[in-house]
Amino acid sequence: MGKVILDWKTAYDFITDAFTCAGVPREDAKICTDVLLESDKRGIESHGCNRFKPIYIDRINDGIQNPVTNFDIIKETPTTAVVDGHDGMGQVIGYKSMELAIKKAKEYGLGMVVCRNSCHYGIAGYYATMATKAGCIGITGTNARPSVAPTFGTEGMFGTNPLTVGIPSDEPFDFVLDCATSITQNGKIEYYERIGEDVHPGTVIDINGNEVVGDAGAALKQIRNGTAALTALGGIGEALGGYKGYGYAMIVELLSAVLQDGNYGKDLNGKGPNGEKVPYHLGHFFIAIDTDHFLGEDVCRKKTGDIIRAVRASRKAPGCDHIYTAGEKEYNVWQQRKDSGVPINEAVQKEMSKVRDEYKLNYVFPWEK
Repeated sequence: MGKVILDWKTAYDFITDAFTCAGVPREDAKICTDVLLESDKRGIESHGCNRFKPIYIDRINDGIQNPVTNFDIIKETPTTAVVDGHDGMGQVIGYKSMELAIKKAKEYGLGMVVCRNSCHYGIAGYYATMATKAGCIGITGTNARPSVAPTFGTEGMFGTNPLTVGIPSDEPFDFVLDCATSITQNGKIEYYERIGEDVHPGTVIDINGNEVVGDAGAALKQIRNGTAALTALGGIGEALGGYKGYGYAMIVELLSAVLQDGNYGKDLNGKGPNGEKVPYHLGHFFIAIDTDHFLGEDVCRKKTGDIIRAVRASRKAPGCDHIYTAGEKEYNVWQQRKDSGVPINEAVQKEMSKVRDEYKLNYVFPWEK
């Protein structure tokens, strides 16, 4: 069947209803849906509807993620807070944490909130964008199940650990750099498996340090059972700067654990001592910097825009007619999709139909007509 377009309203209503049927309170379900679909709006299909069932619904049903989120502030100062999410919905924890960081920044200039015992929180860029919309610079990161090897290592010791920054701009889109500190992420490998695409060269190594090639599904199984690992930005060894990606991944790992006394490394693999499924206990951090406490939001937006435009106007490589800046391609995807909907691949179509039937929801999807 290939991909079928599902209009945004139906997608939003269905996913919200499904989360609610899974036990997520209605208002929290709306937050989860908004984060999920924002990924598809930006063209980041590995983290949108593609992950709706296997990452969230299945984990709730398996009892390793709580549908009701207990957002517990265990320590707070005027500019900081430490939160325990009690393994609730990562999107709700992330939303409330950045909201709190922004509130503190608006009053004191800067705010930082760190979290422990959370779950996958979707695309990090969502929370950075919350900050830029409020006239703040936003920074966030999260650790994840161990699947990335350190430089000169072959064992997955930390997650894909995105380090994400958003800066307000006077362009139609803000500057938002949202990317993993590994060359690729687990979600991309999962997505390649779904669409039948092979692993990209240099992105996965086996336990002996050899490059893994071919079938994405087989590579994913190796990563899951610890016989393969993703490579850090820069790739294998130091020749192309792999130590830089490794270093930035470690920064995210540290900020996601040391301030909140959270779990790290192999304690995040979602497995108990006998291989049983257990909560992931992830950690996040959120930083908001209010531009009005410096020279003002207007100055920040204009200067950011000036820098972006200067970079775009620089000399192009032969055969290239445009230089992109962070957030631009995502904005372009939204312009293309805003009046149509989200493209749903065949595997996700089956999953959404299955969830619909299990919860007895009254929806007829376009791929069934």
